[in-house]
Amino acid sequence: MEILPPATLIWCRELMFYQQAGGSVGKFIAQELVKAGKHQVTALSRPNSTNKIPSGVDVKQINYDEPSTIIDALKGIEVLIITMAVTAPPETQQKLIEAAAAADVGFVLYNSWGIPVENSELGKDTYLGPPQVAARESIEKLGKSAWIGITCGFWYEFSLGGSGLRFGFDFPSKSVTLFDEGKVPINTSTWPQCGRAVTKLLSLPLQSDKGSPCLNDFKNKPVYISSFKIDQTDMLESVERVTGEKWEVKSEPVKERYAEGVKELRSGNRMGFSKLMYSRVFYPNGGGEYESEYGLHNDVLGLPVENLDEATRVAVENAKKEIAEQRYGLY
Repeated sequence: MEILPPATLIWCRELMFYQQAGGSVGKFIAQELVKAGKHQVTALSRPNSTNKIPSGVDVKQINYDEPSTIIDALKGIEVLIITMAVTAPPETQQKLIEAAAAADVGFVLYNSWGIPVENSELGKDTYLGPPQVAARESIEKLGKSAWIGITCGFWYEFSLGGSGLRFGFDFPSKSVTLFDEGKVPINTSTWPQCGRAVTKLLSLPLQSDKGSPCLNDFKNKPVYISSFKIDQTDMLESVERVTGEKWEVKSEPVKERYAEGVKELRSGNRMGFSKLMYSRVFYPNGGGEYESEYGLHNDVLGLPVENLDEATRVAVENAKKEIAEQRYGLY
């Protein structure tokens, strides 16, 4: 059995997204990798970047306008992990993918972190599918790297505590808008669970002759993980337990909300993107709950069972901080 040597991993983050989000999946991935102590972790950074890099992470400076700087940074790298905003220019990820191929990087965890794009209707309706499919096809066409996609649903603490446009919870007014009756379950994951999943995945042996899990099992395939399978009423009950307060409950037909989001986006209102994206995953049997169709790799990766109220408490504290800093709902 060949064991994957301690991997050098490039953690790529997009400056604007992570400053706006006040935290991101990339930070949690890097922290978990460093904590595991099995990998050498390096971040790509622009020369004028003000991003705070987690302790234990090396830094290599690159210039996206000079592809040779990216290729040089990736030489000798075994895994490239890309985490950036879905609104980032598509050419940014494409430059990284092409550089990875030129540098003979073995695996690329491209910018997925969300819905199951195998559900083509969900991917089309949320506008999230085509960019992911394009990334997969580009990696395969270049023929040097294998892709792995992490399907984790929308991030729980980010989606619950950030804006009423997401899971429907508006913290300043302590009100929630249920989509239809709020009884459609979805899969959702916390940032720490995503970090653990990537770390466990990249700690697997490269291949196995005994049928045990190995990294090559996931070559050009998605990895499905989840923290919770819950609906909006489950979230509401958790929020009320954590805050000790009763919330005002409203409701809205989910398909009308989606159509409204599409209209807003087409008129130039970028907030419509969040509205359409989040409402669409709550369509009955619309693909937001993916474990029943595709299964989960939680057990294969040895991921822990999480406590819903603990995750909700993080979302509540994030919301309080953003309200205090007057950043709530701005992105």
